[in-house]
Amino acid sequence: MPSPFPLLLNFPDEILIRLRRYLTDDSDSRSWRLVCKDFYRVDLISRTTLRVRRIEFLSSLIAKFEAIDELDLSICPRINDGTVSIFLGLGFSRLRSLILSRSSGLSYMGLERVMRACTGLEMVDMSYSWGFGDREAAAVSNCAELKEVRLDKCLGVTDVGLARIVVGCGRLERLSLKWCLQVSDLGVELLCKKCFDLRVLDLSYLKVTNESLRAVASLPKLEVLIMVGCLSVDDLGLQYLEHGCPSLKELDISRCDGIRPYGLTSVLRGHDGLEQLDASYCFSELSTDSLYWLKNLKCLKAIRLDGTQLSSAFFDVISVHGKYLVELGLSKCNGVTDANIIQLITRCIGLKVLNLTCCHSITDAAISSMAGSCQKLMSLKLESCNMITERSLYRLGLYCSLLEELDLTDCCGVNDKGLECLSKCSQLLSLKLGLCTNITDTGLIKIARNCKRIYELDLYRCLGIGDAGLEALSTGCKRLTKLNLSYCNKVTDRGIECVGQLEELCSLEIRGLQNVTSVGLTAVAFGCKRLVDLDMKQCQNVDDSGFWALGSYARNLRQLNVGCCGVSDVGLCMMMGNLSCLQDAKLVTLNKVSVRGFELALRACCLRVKKVKLHASLRFMLSSEILEILNAWGCKIRWD
Repeated sequence: MPSPFPLLLNFPDEILIRLRRYLTDDSDSRSWRLVCKDFYRVDLISRTTLRVRRIEFLSSLIAKFEAIDELDLSICPRINDGTVSIFLGLGFSRLRSLILSRSSGLSYMGLERVMRACTGLEMVDMSYSWGFGDREAAAVSNCAELKEVRLDKCLGVTDVGLARIVVGCGRLERLSLKWCLQVSDLGVELLCKKCFDLRVLDLSYLKVTNESLRAVASLPKLEVLIMVGCLSVDDLGLQYLEHGCPSLKELDISRCDGIRPYGLTSVLRGHDGLEQLDASYCFSELSTDSLYWLKNLKCLKAIRLDGTQLSSAFFDVISVHGKYLVELGLSKCNGVTDANIIQLITRCIGLKVLNLTCCHSITDAAISSMAGSCQKLMSLKLESCNMITERSLYRLGLYCSLLEELDLTDCCGVNDKGLECLSKCSQLLSLKLGLCTNITDTGLIKIARNCKRIYELDLYRCLGIGDAGLEALSTGCKRLTKLNLSYCNKVTDRGIECVGQLEELCSLEIRGLQNVTSVGLTAVAFGCKRLVDLDMKQCQNVDDSGFWALGSYARNLRQLNVGCCGVSDVGLCMMMGNLSCLQDAKLVTLNKVSVRGFELALRACCLRVKKVKLHASLRFMLSSEILEILNAWGCKIRWD
């Protein structure tokens, strides 16, 4: 049979590889592989990243994809010292990036073997590995070529472990220490003395003081400094930055309670090349001095001031001097009015991202004017802007053809007519309509017919949505990966069976759907093979047969909430034993499950599950043996 693409097949591999790299969506990549054998071969030789769900398949995958330089093992259910031996002899010297986040079972001995095998490694991510401490940090330091290290929420790392990394990895350019609560000023000071090439540094939520900022100010190449929630830092620390960090382009000081407008003024005065600034929830109001120096930021592209009292002077400054502004965050800001927004957008016509969450004074006048002026807008958040009506959505549909993200949560003025107007935004990727009680299947059908690229849809407590709307979604929005139907009480098994036709679906929330039974859940389990996150709390009419289907077909599930469901001992044990990728399970208030049933279910999954949420009464009923086993395998138990 002749090839349907004879011209493309005459192209050399170099051209086909370049074409293949333009495909960033997973579904598009799968379609490419299915075209013909040559396209499949090009995919094998051109793919550079690999995300593995099951460690037992790693050997065959590495042998198949020869160009892999980034390996992601973060979603493997259990990585430990024993599994490490599977891939040590696979020629990993070519790897440049290795993601081992949430690998709580990997000790310093196994990690050291990995680091020594990956001699060319430039990036390693150990974030959220609760067992990662100083010895593991010492193992990481064996990779002298590392340029990026991520240690978010590695609670066991202290100044000693950080010192081992900075001494062994002197070429570091990017380092994230977010939530590493045992790292102090001493560790940060040593970091700044050894790693002069640092360009990105995240110190969020650390208990560091102004002394750390004194050290950070000495970094000549630092471009991005993130220090969210550093409560012990105040204006003096920002004064150190005024005369340091000559290359600084992005600064995030959000939720730093000790910082006042005077400290912000110091930074603005010393860094007129700043491109992004986030000072959300820092102070109640901007000072006159801060506004004066804000005018000098000629390169400013993004500013977020969530939770701040804003005066008309601020909008005067931004509208005149913010000609390069593409992102503006004003969530929960007092003083935001229609007049201010209209003044702003007449000059800042290049805006692409605007957040007006909980700006309750905003009406159709501001949004309509903005739609006409900011036609490059891609993201708009209007949660709880209750005076928005179909008039605003008409203007958005008419002028904002590039809009990809829209949040209308709790906008009670949104109705079916508004959704019909909005459906003209055919590029929409994310739409949030939670608590919009005036929309029905009629409006949802319009969206489904015209917005075929949507991958995220939130319909939380949309009481007018039923089976007909979901049927339209199943045929029109095939790319949906995230769907929230919680408390949409009109939805029945028929609607959930339609959801089961969404083959790309990864995350589904169906809390409190009393009309859904095991019939609907079975359809989802069988049809949505890519499902990784399922929240079905309070689906009380789902019995063991539904959970049996989950255990048999939904083998990729990683997060599961079955609280207040009708499962029994048999159904729970079977499901927990079969879900080989499960990492996080919420099992609260399962009245038909006995203590012995919980024991058996936890034994069935103890080697792979990382988080379990149980009712507090079980703390004294479960045997000490099972609790010790879970703890030994790195499972965190949360008692409700």
